Amino acid sequence: MNIDEVIQKYITKGRRTRMLLLTSLEWMLVAGGVMITSLTLPSIVEDLAGTTGSQNMMASSVFVGMLLGALFSGMISDRFGRKWTNLILLLIAGLSTGFTGASVSMRAFSIGRFVAGIGYGGLLPVVNAYLTEFSSIKIRGLYLALLESSWAIGSIITGGFTMLTLNSLGWRWSFYFLALFSVPLLLISFFLPESPKYQFMKKGKVALEKILGKEIDEEIEMHKQSKQPILGLFRNDLARRTIMIWISWFSVSFVYYGIYTWAPKIFMSKGLTPVSSLWYTFFMLIMQLPGYLTAVILIERIGRKPSLTFFFGGMAVSSIVMALVNSSALLLVASVLISLFVLGAWGMVYAYTPELYPTEMRALGNGASGVMARAAGIVAPFFTNLVMGGTGSVFVVMIFMAALSLFAAIIVSKMGVETKQAIIE
Repeated sequence: MNIDEVIQKYITKGRRTRMLLLTSLEWMLVAGGVMITSLTLPSIVEDLAGTTGSQNMMASSVFVGMLLGALFSGMISDRFGRKWTNLILLLIAGLSTGFTGASVSMRAFSIGRFVAGIGYGGLLPVVNAYLTEFSSIKIRGLYLALLESSWAIGSIITGGFTMLTLNSLGWRWSFYFLALFSVPLLLISFFLPESPKYQFMKKGKVALEKILGKEIDEEIEMHKQSKQPILGLFRNDLARRTIMIWISWFSVSFVYYGIYTWAPKIFMSKGLTPVSSLWYTFFMLIMQLPGYLTAVILIERIGRKPSLTFFFGGMAVSSIVMALVNSSALLLVASVLISLFVLGAWGMVYAYTPELYPTEMRALGNGASGVMARAAGIVAPFFTNLVMGGTGSVFVVMIFMAALSLFAAIIVSKMGVETKQAIIE
């Protein structure tokens, strides 16, 4: 019997559901923390007297932190466990988000965002691996897609709070709100068990039985851990998978952050008022949820590879539409379509990535893939701001987004593998 079969047999539905709920709440925290500047950036710049250069630093500092967090959290998690790595990263994210809200200068704000980014970027691959290793084969894809759909919920909740309080309480309370939200998550996470797969891999069957609270009569296959996990991502049977998923991560992240970070500016360049631009941005946040839900439906019905190819293709088409439209009504339709396809693709790559790697390399594989997403998150805001500043038009930006999305669709169709209901080692 392999460890997947043990999990399917011995971990109850209630326990898996509780793990899904907690990890989803953590995902909401990260989503709110990352997306919060999409709506608060104009107020922050006005309050702290930011220059154009400092605006770029503000927009990208969180992604620099997320890059470092994603880079190192996988290795730390594989060394010290999912539970304790998760707790430390939650603490970092919560404290630094509160500090950011109290910032009195652009430099302090950027430092706070950078440190918070370390927590956010580290949490994503660790939480992903944590839930994956509690999930059985039959519902693994569904659970991971549901986990990723909570990103939309977190964005909507944070965006809604900001829209309701920005004029009365100011931008700072949006950050305080997220910092307070992290407190109960820390308390609950402290009492969670270690991942059963990780515990078995590190300490064997007895430790696994302690987590499950049951004796396991069957013999469990033990997989040998790689001595060189980073190089292992490019061994013969994983190289194509790694290249494919890295390109996917970079592409979806570049399009997402390149558009969302400067969404109000993009809409204003199309002729909308500042107030209307904020509302259009909020509508885009709302429309993330249908994108994720579409991913949830498609992931088990038609599989990972065709679903991801479909979403990337949709991103390409909707980006072209947004580049060409001029009326406010058509602009809203185009932005809604982009939001739906981009977030569907994002949900798909999160569910797809951990299924491409064996247990001993899963957190590292997630973390390394996250590095590509964070790298894109750093570059994309600069790209959009630079191109729009030089041309004054969103056309070039959106055509580039379309080309990148089409390239990703081709790569997935040629190099992707189907992991639907596959046994992961």
